[in-house]
Amino acid sequence: MMSTPLLTLPYLAKTAANPHAPVAKWILGTGGLVAGMVHIGGVTRLTKSGLSMTDWKPLGSLPPLTTDEWMVEFERYKQYPEWQQRKSMDLEEFKYIFYWEWGHRMLGRTVGLAFAAPWAYFAARGRIPPGYHGRMALLFAMGGTQGLVGWWMVKSGLGDDRRGDRNEIRVSPYRLAAHLGMAVATYGTLVYTGLGVLSVPHDAARAGAGAGSAGSGGGTGKLQQLARSLSSSAMTHARKLRVGAMGVTGLTAATILSGAFVAGNDAGNAYNTFPKMNEQWIPSEDMVDPALRPKWRNLFENTATVQWNHRLLGTSTAVSALALAGLGLAHPAARNAVTPQARRGLQVLGGVAVGQVSLGIATLLHYVPIGLAAAHQLGSLAVLTSGIYVAHSLRYASPALMRGAAKEVGAKVATTAAGVGKGGVAPAMPAMKMAK
Repeated sequence: MMSTPLLTLPYLAKTAANPHAPVAKWILGTGGLVAGMVHIGGVTRLTKSGLSMTDWKPLGSLPPLTTDEWMVEFERYKQYPEWQQRKSMDLEEFKYIFYWEWGHRMLGRTVGLAFAAPWAYFAARGRIPPGYHGRMALLFAMGGTQGLVGWWMVKSGLGDDRRGDRNEIRVSPYRLAAHLGMAVATYGTLVYTGLGVLSVPHDAARAGAGAGSAGSGGGTGKLQQLARSLSSSAMTHARKLRVGAMGVTGLTAATILSGAFVAGNDAGNAYNTFPKMNEQWIPSEDMVDPALRPKWRNLFENTATVQWNHRLLGTSTAVSALALAGLGLAHPAARNAVTPQARRGLQVLGGVAVGQVSLGIATLLHYVPIGLAAAHQLGSLAVLTSGIYVAHSLRYASPALMRGAAKEVGAKVATTAAGVGKGGVAPAMPAMKMAK
């Protein structure tokens, strides 16, 4: 018996099919700029450039343009604790690290302008889709907060309390994790919002469900049609995949944050073997430093513990992504439960997860070279993006949509019973069987 072909939910990037497509392209383009900023920020850290600028101007400024201006900036840098460990640096070397930090900061301001100006333009012309105005305000606030968090992070490496440090002076790993976490949260929200705007024509009736449109016959979008067309078993499988996709995405985010603590503690330059850590699966004797009080600080400041946590989370993310891809591509129930869009997303997710864990291992074994380490950080965003895409493409299995479809079926059942009781002819029932 042949199965009914599954409806598709393609993302509509052409204005003819989706009048909000330009808005989606702007949002996703801004997401690309944020990804670039994360990359530049990673290189800035890897080149040890983050403490080269010792002041912060909200609107930014030009870099030094003359030799005299460069000497003034260099002398200012020498007044701060990092100079005591880098006294062999000459002016040309200082220029190199300064330009990385300056470029990172100015790119941040460019991202802010790239978001704010089009937002004002689209809002003034009524092009922002209904229900998305609050999301735009949230994204603007997240971007503005990111700059403040960045300076708060830098200040942790500039204080006089760091002058006696014997180890290399770095910013606080906690503040580094907050800075990276905010950037990743902003990026993820931009991607999910952009995908949502690309889907507005399919999901239009969903927005009006609360007003009774979807549940009272006032208009049905393609998203609702797809949800109602699935059998109980297919919907159950799709729902499991969606929960799994959200789980993998959350696990990826946790792995990224743990990577910030690896970077903040320079933990990648220790235990450069795999899969064991210096011939041990769990270097328990190294994982608790008696000098760290309270003991929970070992989770975030102990080199062995921080690296072991990142290994565990990274491996778990890769295994989970591959398992999810297998469940969505090879399981018999997936044939009638997964759209072509979700299928492609699962294929990409499995591939980038394998690539990312391979990059991580190579980075560790080669003692964190800049090129590999920067690629590894970008790879984490690729895994995160794939997870977000899969979760969004499976939105037809969301609990809210299921409740709306179930209410509609229940209403039609009641109408049918009333019609039959009055001697009427029972209308045809929808194809969907409610999932239990």
